[in-house]
Amino acid sequence: MHDEWVVPAARPGGAEDPGPIRSEPGSLLERVAVAVFGIDGHDRVCYWGPGARSLFGHEAEEVLARPAAHLFPDPPAGEPDTAAHLAERGRTLGYWRVRLPVRHRDGTVFDCGFRVFPVTGSGGDSVVMGLASQSKELDRVKTNLAFLDALFETCPIGLVMLDEDLRYVHLNQVLADMDGLPLQDHLGRRMTDIMITSDDGAYQRMLRSVAEEGRSVVSALVGLRTPGRPDRDQVRSVSLFPLSGAGDTRRGVGGLLVDVTDREQALLDATAARQRLALLDRAAARIGTTLDLNVTARELVDAAVPDFCDGAVVELVEWIHETEPFDPELPLLTHRIASGTVLPPPAVELVHGLEWVTYPPGSGIHHTLSAGRPLLVPVNEEFTTRTVAHRDRARLLLDSGLTSLVIAPLIARGTVQGITLFGRSAARTPFTEQDLRLAGELASRAALCLDNARLYSRVQDIALTLQRALLPNALAVSPYVTLAHRYRPGSRLTEVGGDWYDVISLPGDRVALVVGDVMGHGVPAAASMGRLRITAKALARRNPEPEDLLAELDVFARESGIELATCLCLRYDPHTGHARIANAGHPPPLVRLPDGTVETIGEVLGVPLGVGGVPFRSAGADLPEGAVLALYTDGLVEARGQDIDAGLDALREELRDCSGTLEETADRILERRLPDTATDDTVLVLARVRRA
Repeated sequence: MHDEWVVPAARPGGAEDPGPIRSEPGSLLERVAVAVFGIDGHDRVCYWGPGARSLFGHEAEEVLARPAAHLFPDPPAGEPDTAAHLAERGRTLGYWRVRLPVRHRDGTVFDCGFRVFPVTGSGGDSVVMGLASQSKELDRVKTNLAFLDALFETCPIGLVMLDEDLRYVHLNQVLADMDGLPLQDHLGRRMTDIMITSDDGAYQRMLRSVAEEGRSVVSALVGLRTPGRPDRDQVRSVSLFPLSGAGDTRRGVGGLLVDVTDREQALLDATAARQRLALLDRAAARIGTTLDLNVTARELVDAAVPDFCDGAVVELVEWIHETEPFDPELPLLTHRIASGTVLPPPAVELVHGLEWVTYPPGSGIHHTLSAGRPLLVPVNEEFTTRTVAHRDRARLLLDSGLTSLVIAPLIARGTVQGITLFGRSAARTPFTEQDLRLAGELASRAALCLDNARLYSRVQDIALTLQRALLPNALAVSPYVTLAHRYRPGSRLTEVGGDWYDVISLPGDRVALVVGDVMGHGVPAAASMGRLRITAKALARRNPEPEDLLAELDVFARESGIELATCLCLRYDPHTGHARIANAGHPPPLVRLPDGTVETIGEVLGVPLGVGGVPFRSAGADLPEGAVLALYTDGLVEARGQDIDAGLDALREELRDCSGTLEETADRILERRLPDTATDDTVLVLARVRRA
């Protein structure tokens, strides 16, 4: 019987403790010390193996022919001798298993598990053989085995054990289900026969490096198919580790496999969606910066190539009369005003070689305009025959390298402006349904910008008249408040905006200063602004608290369909020098104190008007004699590429210098803080307060 061990156990009571669970390389006897000894008919030790010497600490000459009771603690008074009882049970039962305390040579007592059974010696005498191991070592191994059994039975992750030839030796049912094959159909087969990849052998090389070089692999993503599921592409997260082969255990590879197909597809879809959103975001910033048709078309091409496609053209439809309906039975004449490609010739000649294009009836362009939505078409003989009128141009298209086209109509406000074509080569991923929607969105935004140029001159006169009518002609005057106020439109296109302000006299010499901003530009924003300003003035004269005023304005905004507007209301009492401020999503007011310091007051930011469902709060501030209040809209502190905090810091710096009049200060601030081509409206109200 083999009873020696390779890694000795710690001496009982020693510091070394392997813990409740750890790996068990090698054979069981290599990890658990087994002491073999024999007890004769006189209850004396008649055999003492090397394992017994290691476990009990006695050399053979110290215990042989001596009473076995020396190996056990003294029994309690009246109890039988432990060794005699152990031998007696072994003889009478034939095989007995028990746990008993034993005594080490150094006097330490610890528990051991015993197996005792009788054997007959060569002289016919009866000997009881005992096998003993430390209880804690046995418990640890049993725990480990129970853990491994439970792992293979209940673990939701695929588990596998491969031999040196990378053949299945053991796997759990989860992995078998993942493969779509019975568990028994795996055993003896190579893993690469089940997990079929198209990576030129990279996965097999990875397996081999783990088996031969001992290199572990953690969470490697592997694309595959299996014979059990030949029509389903899978992606698995694979972790591999070498099996050591210590002792008589077999070498090989262990593995953990998780099916992450849905997760990876979701990540790919999310990545593609983010890329499409980013493209739309860039396009929104780049398309429509001017009212020039050619520039806008060029901006559309630059936004699409090469991020979205390999080539693009923009063509405007040439109508004989502006109100002429589209007739699919007639040829269509277009004017190509922008084009671009990253493909080599002849694609360059294809997109740049024509200025005027005629499409015959029944072409893909006609189908797109009839449907009013983007159309995906392959570049083949059938398409070119129906769509390209000239044979040479058809051959140029077939030889260009483009394999598919998305034709998107440029339609704005019910009017067909033209078409845009996006093309991809075989080197790129084919267009998807999501790409069709993206193409439609790009075309829609561009069409709106093109139509804006057409409508701009018509709307401009109306917008200018409405602007002058809605802004206040004269503000309330008070002996306790000196005012300077300014409104600056953003640009010619955004001359009418939603920024507004007012100063309202209240009973008791009180004064209300109100500043607001309706999101958006143009006539609708200006109209909403005027309604809010007039309503705010009427409500303020009832002298409600600032937060109550905002609450009533919020109800009015929701009932009027004003979805998003900011507003700040500040009420000043010159008899107390106290101000109360309520805020609905607006930049907070600043105050310059007489000593030159500038502070922010009333930081009780609430939700914008029109949101509803959230109460408004107010904050108070005591204003000393000569303090200067600054109320403003975001156009003064926000700019593209600049953080709003930087804009606020710059405004504070400007307010520190109030050496001149308020009018001079207001002009200086706007001159320094606003660029020549501001993209947003700006309101600035400066108010120097006095005490009554």
